[in-house]
Amino acid sequence: MHNEDIPLYDGPRELAQSLSAFARISAAESHWNQEGLRADSEYRDLGLAAVTNGRIGAKHIRALKPFTEPTGWHWHDMTGHYLYVLRGSVTFHFAGIEGDVTLNAGDGLSQPAGVPHNVMWRSDDLEVIEINEPAVYGTWDLDVPPAPWK
Repeated sequence: MHNEDIPLYDGPRELAQSLSAFARISAAESHWNQEGLRADSEYRDLGLAAVTNGRIGAKHIRALKPFTEPTGWHWHDMTGHYLYVLRGSVTFHFAGIEGDVTLNAGDGLSQPAGVPHNVMWRSDDLEVIEINEPAVYGTWDLDVPPAPWK
């Protein structure tokens, strides 16, 4: 398929002038750690932050321990937040959205960036790929559930 529109930048580009760096992330060389938001999970950096100068972050996240209670209402100061479920399932509540939002293996979600949410449940075998813009962001807890969950 060829696009007939005007390109976003002059191209093609030489590798040295690319808009993101070339990098191959090897599973054998990418180590798991517990340096994420949840103590019941472990995280593996997929290298996008390094090759995009922090514009985009990507993590492979997997459950370590059983999920015992909802995470509580919180929000992240990011401009984009995407989730793809590799294994298991997860259920959210989102501010402004009534009912459960459940994702199963093979499902993806453009999680509304900056919108409060609460992870209500996840399977013990959950594995996801999470992509966010920017790579580094803050997380804030809410004291009171937002509508329609008040």
